[in-house]
Amino acid sequence: MFYEDTIAAIATASVNGGVSIIRISGENAVKVADSCLKLKNKTLAEVKSHTIHYGYVVDEEGQKIDEVLVLLMRTPNSYTREDVVEIQCHGGAFVCQTILDLILKKEGVRIAEPGEFTKRAFLNGRIDLSQAEAVMDLIESKSKYALESSVSQLSGIVKQKIQKIRNIIMDDVAYIEAALDDPEHISLDLFEKDFLNHITSSISELGKMKNNYDNGRLIYEGIQTAIIGKPNVGKSSFLNAMLGTERAIVTNVPGTTRDTLEENVRIGDVFLHLIDTAGIHETEDEVEKIGIKKSKEIANDADLVIAIFDSSKELTKEDIEILNIIKNKKSIVLLNKADLNSVLNENDERFKKITENVLKISALNGEGLEKLYALISKMFSLEEINVDNDVIITNLRHKNLISKAIENVKKAKKTVEENMPIDIIAIFIKDILEDLGNITGEIVTDDIINEIFSKFCLGK
Repeated sequence: MFYEDTIAAIATASVNGGVSIIRISGENAVKVADSCLKLKNKTLAEVKSHTIHYGYVVDEEGQKIDEVLVLLMRTPNSYTREDVVEIQCHGGAFVCQTILDLILKKEGVRIAEPGEFTKRAFLNGRIDLSQAEAVMDLIESKSKYALESSVSQLSGIVKQKIQKIRNIIMDDVAYIEAALDDPEHISLDLFEKDFLNHITSSISELGKMKNNYDNGRLIYEGIQTAIIGKPNVGKSSFLNAMLGTERAIVTNVPGTTRDTLEENVRIGDVFLHLIDTAGIHETEDEVEKIGIKKSKEIANDADLVIAIFDSSKELTKEDIEILNIIKNKKSIVLLNKADLNSVLNENDERFKKITENVLKISALNGEGLEKLYALISKMFSLEEINVDNDVIITNLRHKNLISKAIENVKKAKKTVEENMPIDIIAIFIKDILEDLGNITGEIVTDDIINEIFSKFCLGK
């Protein structure tokens, strides 16, 4: 599928920097670029693909706008499988926009929609839909593991695994349909055993992919980390210490934080999404009640709960309630204010019966934070995940489709075991193929395609 129109957009951030890139793709990309360029003794139309050339961008009167390098990639060996020209200009936002405006004045050229370059790469068959989605994941990577996982998916590991399962099931569909069309020459007597083996294997493979989503979510979104405690135990000071900046307001007045504060921090290769919550305590204030209710909900949904206690004071009824909140959760107890005289210690059985992860810290002077970082890294070590060989699902759309496919595989298996008519089995098998095809884009609606690519940035 090739397009008659030619698109152009700025492919780099629209801020002042060292270099900016304007990307042009389409049937007339070379012609359009040549009309704006002045190269030494040549035009792009005359040169080989995948070559770089020095020259100037000039306006309609021939006045030089900027000194540039121009990269030419001819169809089909380009990102979009169309003719692509990339103009590298100086990184001023104004000069870059001026060049783009000049290009957009040319006949048959329009501004690219968000993600349209990648959308054309998909529609022109260069990449499948899972690879296209990996492009955005790669751009938004926040950690080493997220980057490695995105690169792995971009190379086609999800497509390969899905296609392998899909091909086996497609062969089964073809055999069933052939047997239904020609029962005299094609027997289904031995098919049941082979089919059940295929189905069992598919359930296992799809189940592994689905189960890997939890690791994938931690890799991509980061560890959702709730910071809870009663008022004035130092939650906001702890958040500031983790970030190394005064992000949260800190006062001696209890209940300063009434809503959540959310920030991201990287600890080695582990990425945390920190959520500082309102202090949990008894109150008649309606606004505080809303904040406290939200704090408990966040703690319940979090991957990790860091519960903070004032080590200079005895535990209160509110502290005990907080310990009950983190029961059966992956949690860390921090005994803050270690710089003061402590009355609480790490070996207190009231903490130990909830979690083995108890540390003394001082958010004020940073004492104990290195031990905390080491503990978090150990608790959420992702090193055992092999992103090169394991199919790590990071996309919720993929997970939901895999879950749906598993249910249809189980239904197909049940129909065989109950000796249902073979054409009934074929219905469920076709549903499986549709579920898997929606992941790679072999079977997908225009609405889904448009929704996926609308989330991309301009120029990608």
